[in-house]
Amino acid sequence: MAADLSQIVKAYDVRGVVPDQWDESLAELFGAAFVRVTGATAVVTGHDMRPSSPGLSGAFARGAAGRGADVTEIGLCSTDQLYYASGALNLPGAMFTASHNPARYNGIKLCRAGAAPVGQDTGLTEIRELVERWSASGAPEPTAGPRGAITRRDTLDDYAAHLRSLVDLTSIRPLKVVVDAGNGMGGHTVPTVFAGLPLTLVPMYFELDGTFPNHEANPLDPANLVDLQKRVREEGADLGLAFDGDADRCFVVDERGEPVPPSAITALVASRELARNGGKGTIIHNLITSWSVPEVVRENGGTPERTRVGHSFIKAEMARTGAIFGGEHSAHYYFRDFWNADTGMLAALHVLAALGGQQGTLSALVAQYDRYAGSGEINSTVDDQAARLAAIRAAYEGRDGVTLDDLDGLTVTASDWWFNVRPSNTEPLLRLNAEARDETTMTRIRDEALTIIRS
Repeated sequence: MAADLSQIVKAYDVRGVVPDQWDESLAELFGAAFVRVTGATAVVTGHDMRPSSPGLSGAFARGAAGRGADVTEIGLCSTDQLYYASGALNLPGAMFTASHNPARYNGIKLCRAGAAPVGQDTGLTEIRELVERWSASGAPEPTAGPRGAITRRDTLDDYAAHLRSLVDLTSIRPLKVVVDAGNGMGGHTVPTVFAGLPLTLVPMYFELDGTFPNHEANPLDPANLVDLQKRVREEGADLGLAFDGDADRCFVVDERGEPVPPSAITALVASRELARNGGKGTIIHNLITSWSVPEVVRENGGTPERTRVGHSFIKAEMARTGAIFGGEHSAHYYFRDFWNADTGMLAALHVLAALGGQQGTLSALVAQYDRYAGSGEINSTVDDQAARLAAIRAAYEGRDGVTLDDLDGLTVTASDWWFNVRPSNTEPLLRLNAEARDETTMTRIRDEALTIIRS
């Protein structure tokens, strides 16, 4: 009987409950199909700390080797460490992780050589169709030629050295930094990346534990930052960093324990990357990052480029425009010098370099990059997404000084405020983000939009 993969093959990755929705036998078929679709003669694999990850990753390697591809297994790693291996070794890659999802989930993030993303439009649909066909027939068709070899390789030191080569940390002052790894892969990468820097590191939840005993490894949820915020204040630290489960996203809190908006981090890193590139270059930002981002980019000589939300769109625009950096509201940060892939660790090094290169506090430093009042993302469950979007359009269309655009959902813009409403692809939700020049205006616009959405 063919496996039903409709629930686990998403737009950009594979993700589902193990073993209910997928298991090692399917992982082996995914390995075979990945090699068939990419035409790869060699691939690299890595995995996070979830209990099911080593078995799934090993099964994928067997499937790939069975199609004649040599497999380099880098073992325990963060997602951006797998991207490093894909880029440095110029091999297609497979990372076994479910990022911030609960412990019973697992998944695969796939990329072509040079960390180029694989999504539904770039090979994932064909991979899914092959796996479904082979699971129905019981096995892949035989392949001519010998099996590939499976070898192990440690890339952690090389990954850390590459990141450190991209940020000048030679003259920073001593800093005290609290890091919450959430029992995820940050506990594996941070000690090596930070080694030798003038940092007093206060580690939280560095024990690798895919059951997440302390809190979910999802710093986008404010509830999961509470422990870090408290510890930063108790320690009198200069800043705090929180990584998600696969450590490709990094969230920052200042010396007061206050979260720094990812848009402010995007603007800060953009200004530094522009300085590294002689004040020239394109910076990608999605359409719900703050107005601060394109303003700072222009002030520093760069060209801002607005795109839809989602890493496949950002990476495509990075490649199309030759952009030097890109940032999202969700704390994904993309670097040209990291194969256009996202790495929260490199963004964290930029924050440490910027803070350590001057004498002020982080809150004072980021104030110049955090200029507006934002709502954050607010989700509303609705019966009919299209009808609610149409109601918003009807309410604002034709108002003096108001423009509407449909790049991603509906964005409504005036001289001193904007908001965007996007439908979720997977749930009956509308997502609202609003921003204004002051808190009072933002609150008014946010509540006005929510009233229409929820009426």
